[in-house]
Amino acid sequence: MSLLSEIQEQPSAVERMIERNADIVSDLTTLVKGVTHVVIAARGTSNNAARYAQYVWGARNRLAVGSTTPSLFGPLQSPPDLTDALVVGISQSGQSPDLVEVLAEANRQGRPTLAITNDPASPLASQATCVLDLDAGAEKAVAATKTYTTQLAAVAFASLAFSGETPEAIAHLPSQVQHALDGTTGLETAVEVLVPAERCAVIGRGFHAATAREWALKLQELTYLLAQPFSAASFLHGPVAVVDEGFPVLMIATAGPVYDQMKSLAAAMKDRGARVVTLSDVAETPGDVVVDIPEVEPWLSPIVAAPVIQVYSRLLTLARGLDPEAPRGLSKVTRTR
Repeated sequence: MSLLSEIQEQPSAVERMIERNADIVSDLTTLVKGVTHVVIAARGTSNNAARYAQYVWGARNRLAVGSTTPSLFGPLQSPPDLTDALVVGISQSGQSPDLVEVLAEANRQGRPTLAITNDPASPLASQATCVLDLDAGAEKAVAATKTYTTQLAAVAFASLAFSGETPEAIAHLPSQVQHALDGTTGLETAVEVLVPAERCAVIGRGFHAATAREWALKLQELTYLLAQPFSAASFLHGPVAVVDEGFPVLMIATAGPVYDQMKSLAAAMKDRGARVVTLSDVAETPGDVVVDIPEVEPWLSPIVAAPVIQVYSRLLTLARGLDPEAPRGLSKVTRTR
């Protein structure tokens, strides 16, 4: 399978994930009883899914959610006190020893654990009280696509279960992901903005803080462009000074509580002379090029945005004369300690 074919498989992958895990909804509901906060261990693309979980589980489930430091559980041998925590590991392969050790330590402290992984037989899954199986199928392309999007969908699935809701609220996601993919024809103009670039800023906020980080990661690993992700608020606290005439800025501005701020920032970047590519589901959003995505509930928007940023990154890779199937220096499974 190629990167493109795995991108195109995502609607069915999301549908499989929802169906596959329908029988563990009550287990997930029980998992958070007595829990006051969530600690997540993840790396790379999975860490961007963890960032999405911070916002979703925080906003919808009123849980304090943070990412842990795996080296505390390994080389530094100073694991924190996990009292009252649910400990979650998010990993496509479930193979990385440092993430496995986080869940193992949680077990030693008697805490509930959740693994979100594409391999329910992996070492990470073996340490988990409950496993959310991505069921995305084998992902052979080095750059994660369908495993990332199904991780986001799994986070949304868990949020519903944590609050005692059924997965019906996300049953429309597969069709919306397909709609997003169908709308990626004609991205060439947006891609042209970054073909000659050496650096860019990628800006999102709220639920789309994860999208900004994942878009930047995809650009770096596939196109070798130095892409720096920012929260819109953090960007204004200094990094905005890098923007001058012709500087490329990618923005995610979708309907919801932070739309007005993102709209204002996009307009301000245009006023500075930046070349702005805006990903949006709102008509008349500012940008030199506006890439449309389907409108869904704001908390689900990163899931339909994911395939669009993947297609964009692949097209830019080809436009820069690079091979999206063989990013240099990378392998499919990375085992850190």
